[in-house]
Amino acid sequence: MRVAITADHNGTALRDDLVRWLTAEGYAVDDRGGAPDPATVVDYPALCADVCGEVVAGRADRGIVLGGSGLGETVACNKIRGIRAGLCHDEWSAGISRGNNDANVLVLAAKTLPALEARKVADRWLTTPFKGGVHARRVAQIAALERGETLS
Repeated sequence: MRVAITADHNGTALRDDLVRWLTAEGYAVDDRGGAPDPATVVDYPALCADVCGEVVAGRADRGIVLGGSGLGETVACNKIRGIRAGLCHDEWSAGISRGNNDANVLVLAAKTLPALEARKVADRWLTTPFKGGVHARRVAQIAALERGETLS
């Protein structure tokens, strides 16, 4: 599985840790960079667009975006057509994000998530399959909303 990853200035240390861990786990990691260090403040929307663009284009199977709270990053990612980004704080939300919502981008809050917990969340998110069924119908409805269609 190919995973594109980026981080703003709040997430550089966690990004570096996750890149090492993901690589050791056998994932093909595309470190898209972002902030080179915590002292270099960057705006996250461009970072989100970059990783999401890789996912939408099929150059990455999944994306991971790290920010301070992850809230703005989630909003920015979900503005990209074809992206379903989930902000996950624990393994349970990671499982729901993938299993029920078929999320293709994981957003993590670097200010609140220790590295070991972030690895657990990422592992659950990367290994949980989409359930389909009723959830596929709902994901299709989300896609319809994205296209500007009215749901009845």
